[in-house]
Amino acid sequence: MSKILVIDDERAIRNSLKEILEFEKHEVEVAEDGETGLEIFQKGGFDVVLCDIKMPQMDGIEVLDKMQELATETPVIMISGHGNIDTAVEAIKKGAFDFIEKPLDLNRILITIRNATDKTTLIKETKVLKKKVSKTYDIVGNSASIEKVKEIIDRVAPTDARVLITGSNGTGKELVARWLHEKSSRADMPFVEVNCAAIPSELIESELFGHEKGAFTSAIKQRKGKFEQADGGTLFLDEIGDMSLSAQAKVLRALQENKITRVGSDKDINVNVRIIAATNKNLQKEIDAGNFREDLFHRLSVIIIQVPSLSERLDDIPMLAEHFIDLICEEYGMPPKKITKDAVSTLQNFTWTGNVREFRNVIERLIILCEKEITANDVESFAQPIIK
Repeated sequence: MSKILVIDDERAIRNSLKEILEFEKHEVEVAEDGETGLEIFQKGGFDVVLCDIKMPQMDGIEVLDKMQELATETPVIMISGHGNIDTAVEAIKKGAFDFIEKPLDLNRILITIRNATDKTTLIKETKVLKKKVSKTYDIVGNSASIEKVKEIIDRVAPTDARVLITGSNGTGKELVARWLHEKSSRADMPFVEVNCAAIPSELIESELFGHEKGAFTSAIKQRKGKFEQADGGTLFLDEIGDMSLSAQAKVLRALQENKITRVGSDKDINVNVRIIAATNKNLQKEIDAGNFREDLFHRLSVIIIQVPSLSERLDDIPMLAEHFIDLICEEYGMPPKKITKDAVSTLQNFTWTGNVREFRNVIERLIILCEKEITANDVESFAQPIIK
């Protein structure tokens, strides 16, 4: 249920509200005055606040003002035994969720709290959705190797040059691809991703080029492929080194002629797509082994961006740690945690075989398992990668 803070200078009311709300399975904390209430509130995590208006030293309206500065999304319900229309209007204008007069009606209290928590849930869900829809992608770090990557992106993004991104698993190749798209003139058009390693070889052509109804047994209706879906925008071919040779031949034709043909059709469809590809394989070795077409490699690799492993950019770990702590704490709806310098130094001494992806997972684990501050002992206890 919800976590509720009750601020009231009357002990009987505090205790009654606490008893009633805990009976309804809410978690409740109480404060006898405004200053104490603010101190408790700043610890974070409250879904609703019930605050009396008439209190000594700091009244409820002052408390409301301070809470609005600290966390405007937390609903504050004002309660008063000396209420009038003017007081209620002032409280609502200042951002209170509702105003309830004493003597308190139990049903009114419970309904108002339910409505307030529903509002909080909706606000949180809206924030998450907005973040997903309007998400901007950033490459965190200022080491020499990562600054070189950023510089290449800034030069290449405004053009339509094809880019091949190379690097180990977890280094952030998709992030580089998204940056290239967002900094290009195609940023308002689709960014479509295809994981070539995750699609069976017999389905890759249908996935990329689409199919006509009846083209094969399960083709019950016409379907556009990724090339058509990305028309005007960017098509990101992730793990291109795992694509079958037959699909490679058709991709090569699409790149040469800017045309595709759906499976089961003989009609050409013009497409305007910028291709960005990525791989963790050495494509030159794959060419020598006969697994990758050399002509396709040259078509894809107008620009090659090598994304450095985390071991090549250890100086970025302090910045990455702060970035992921803020990001993950926001996702979990908890106050950001602190990380000590010793903890960061310990992280820099780890061997990150999974690169940035593994690093993010470790930070998430530390946030979940540690207290307010992440220490070197916490890192040694919970991080678990192999120490150099």
